[in-house]
Amino acid sequence: MSDDRELGTFLRSCREAITPSQAGLPGGPRRRTPGLRRAELAAVSGVSVDYLARLEQGRDRHPSPQILAALADALRLSSNERVQLRNLAKEASGADRLCPGRLPPERDVRPTMWALLDRMEGTPAVLLNRLGETLAHTSAYERLAGPIGLLDGHLPSRIRFLFTDDRARTAYPDWDRVADEQVAALKAGSSRDDPHLGHLVDELTVVAGGPFIERWQAPPTVPHRTGVDRLIHPEVGELRLAYETLDTDGQHLITYLPADDATSAALDALDRLNRHLAKVLHAVRG
Repeated sequence: MSDDRELGTFLRSCREAITPSQAGLPGGPRRRTPGLRRAELAAVSGVSVDYLARLEQGRDRHPSPQILAALADALRLSSNERVQLRNLAKEASGADRLCPGRLPPERDVRPTMWALLDRMEGTPAVLLNRLGETLAHTSAYERLAGPIGLLDGHLPSRIRFLFTDDRARTAYPDWDRVADEQVAALKAGSSRDDPHLGHLVDELTVVAGGPFIERWQAPPTVPHRTGVDRLIHPEVGELRLAYETLDTDGQHLITYLPADDATSAALDALDRLNRHLAKVLHAVRG
């Protein structure tokens, strides 16, 4: 069982590890101890001194995602530190289990959808649920998305990749537009009082901070079901991919086709490269 004050201890250690200049404040006279004073962190984050004291002393264990995000921004926390902050807050509040009352996001793939993906094997295609989690995909999609990082993790999530993975802005030259569209799709796929959606939103609020919060709080827009994405692949360079979305009972199937001749040639080269590597591996294994 974790110490009820682990969240406060972590926040205090982060406060003591950052200098005023790093937080955008004047250094002032020589200090007896390094780091920010509570009043200085309060000024930068907009969180009151009294509330900071209660958090650090373990007297309040239910900070909102907005407060956690403000503190993470003020303390210049890294992505990993933001994840740790979020996890400690969940443990402290006892809210790490989802509330009942709403159906969980669909994670089972129907046999007919498996059959459809099998027939599309030569085409990059991926099946996502309403939270953007990857449920199934073709081998062609794996060749496209795997080297980028989109398939990392037990249950890969496109929106988590976009907002929490440092590789995302390199992979998507039009990151801002793609991020806008992914948040629009997330809003459209679930009701705002869905606890499963709320769990994800709270996580991204803390871990991703401003770039996600601004989009989540913006007025809703209709997500695009078709369009063209630019993607930088580490093996074949820039690709322009035309996508189409098929919605089906809490899931959506996205297929990708080359939007120009250069992309078509690059996808063919990627396919040849992977077939060559497969033969080499087969020969090595004997």
